[in-house]
Amino acid sequence: MRLALAQIRVEPGLPEANLARADRAIGAAARAGAEIVLLPETLDCGWTHPSARALAGGVPDGEACVRLRESARRHRIWVCAGLVERNGARLHNAAILVSAEGTVVHHHRKIHELDFARELYDVGNRVETVETPWGRGGVVICADAFAEGLVHTRELGRRGALWILSPCAWAVPPERDLVSEPYGGLWKESYGPVCREFGMSIAGCSNVGPVVAGAWTGWRCIGSSMVVGPQGEVLAVAPAGDDAEVLLIVQLPGPESEGDVEDRRDQR
Repeated sequence: MRLALAQIRVEPGLPEANLARADRAIGAAARAGAEIVLLPETLDCGWTHPSARALAGGVPDGEACVRLRESARRHRIWVCAGLVERNGARLHNAAILVSAEGTVVHHHRKIHELDFARELYDVGNRVETVETPWGRGGVVICADAFAEGLVHTRELGRRGALWILSPCAWAVPPERDLVSEPYGGLWKESYGPVCREFGMSIAGCSNVGPVVAGAWTGWRCIGSSMVVGPQGEVLAVAPAGDDAEVLLIVQLPGPESEGDVEDRRDQR
């Protein structure tokens, strides 16, 4: 699988700008030869931003979902992206996997949401696999991957997933110095054991941009998107920083092959 991680800026409360940015990244991924592009968590409204109460739509027919489906179809590429889903009176932190024909073939609702974020989002209750041209896969969202016992990713492994895609919003406190204290250890520790146990790959793609609502107001999402391979090895890490927008192309390895990586910062 030739996978693109689209580490884009997400501006809280500005879905039009965010979806336009996502469309450009999807197009750049297609031109770079990617077969699937992975985008961040809640890319329409921004993680924990209350604008979702007024702006969120449904799956598969809400505005954000339709825009992503149209982009997948227009650029002839599969798309995995996080968005806020309206489900009656409830909102979910959700992710979709869309085929190159623009069909939602898989839909996940985040389960292991942080406590303060549950004031906005209702949580999901299951993980499932999906059959694709690249074998069986799965989708989780951000903190789902470090639930106690790594239960959600391990369950996907038990169900035969060869890979897992994870839209993310990786945030740090405003005072954190990314040079003296690099980001990413939590995800290496969370992805690595599951990859080794099941011979799978896990990719997490974070946005960059501020958090301006909720208990983490003032924190900042800093990218550092990551891919871990079947031996638990880190195949690729995107740059970290407030402005670190990048398109990272990774060839996910098969059982007896090694992956390769391209950094396409000029393709945004």
